[in-house]
Amino acid sequence: GAMRSRAEVDATLKTAKLNPAELLPVVHCLSFGPQTGPAECCLLQLEPGLCAELEAGRSLVIRGEKDEQVVLCSKDKTYEMKIADTSNMLLFIPGCKTPEELNADQASCNIIHSEIAGFSNSYWELRRCRPKLKKLRKLLMEDPYEGPDSQKNKTSTFSKYTTEDLLSLIQASEEEILHHLHAIDACKIEGYWRIIEFDYQMKLLNHVTQLIDSESWSLSQVPLRTCLEELGPLEPKEMIEHILLSYGRKYLDDAGEVYFEMREDKVCRALGQMLLQNAVKFNLSDFQEVWQQSVPEGMTTRLDQLKGLALVDKSSRPETIFLLKVEDLPEGNQERFNSLFSIREKWTEVDITPYIEDLCAEKQTVGALLTKYARSSMQNGVKVYNSRRQIS
Repeated sequence: GAMRSRAEVDATLKTAKLNPAELLPVVHCLSFGPQTGPAECCLLQLEPGLCAELEAGRSLVIRGEKDEQVVLCSKDKTYEMKIADTSNMLLFIPGCKTPEELNADQASCNIIHSEIAGFSNSYWELRRCRPKLKKLRKLLMEDPYEGPDSQKNKTSTFSKYTTEDLLSLIQASEEEILHHLHAIDACKIEGYWRIIEFDYQMKLLNHVTQLIDSESWSLSQVPLRTCLEELGPLEPKEMIEHILLSYGRKYLDDAGEVYFEMREDKVCRALGQMLLQNAVKFNLSDFQEVWQQSVPEGMTTRLDQLKGLALVDKSSRPETIFLLKVEDLPEGNQERFNSLFSIREKWTEVDITPYIEDLCAEKQTVGALLTKYARSSMQNGVKVYNSRRQIS
């Protein structure tokens, strides 16, 4: 259309009952170009921290497979992406100046004619979320490493995963993925991340604890070099070292020799799991006795070492204990609660906490989760939680 004059602009302001004195003297006259349509661009709303990442030249990555909800990851955080619709149309105007810029540039002509390049009615909104890491374990469990002699190792047809593969398949940031690989004691073998199969871990751990016993070492001073020399003929040296890293804390003595302090809670937990894996339910007092006998001398077993791994049934006579691993439960909040309430109708907060604390979002408490997904009542003076919905 024809360019507007200042007189036309002033007439329009008067019709709109606006006082020109309250406005900046510069006026933008907007027009749609012949080809203007919905923009090819997508708008993304960033918090200042993420903006700084981009401005510093780091990249943000969108991750997920076709059937997954989209997430965006920085180096160390994960965000859900949701489309937010706006009631105001958002216009893209190349070279558009902000009021601050116009004020700074007093000399500018007082009518600016701008052509709209495109428009949009929505933008992407980011919300910090928990990294979706359950799939990581699932992928690695397709083909756990059973040791160098395993037949399966020679004939394996499963995919193996490098760090790059995991970055493209797992909806989490690189730091969150690497942190989780460490937490599940994954091990890089020939460039691929593997989980050491549980029975093979126990075989390795057993070699180490027997050596500690026969050499009468202190559990807090296990020398790496001697372990490798003595156990090297039995198992690959990198596996011996990996089991020490998984079940011990590494430190150097004054002479720079590498030692490990065995982690009591982790060793006891693993041996407890080994016993429980072979029984559906175990009489609690029998279990506690056998368990204490099975751990290395000098270690003490306690039930709280089995948090998130096993559950005591106090309502059965005699009391029993059975395996219930938090990593086998669903990842979604509602699905997790449904599954827990189908296992047990009423839970105390102490019992349910290890099975839901990984669901807590940033700064969220277990109490807040329970308020949302469960209802509470008193039973014999104890507060218990049950489902908010009928479990079919």
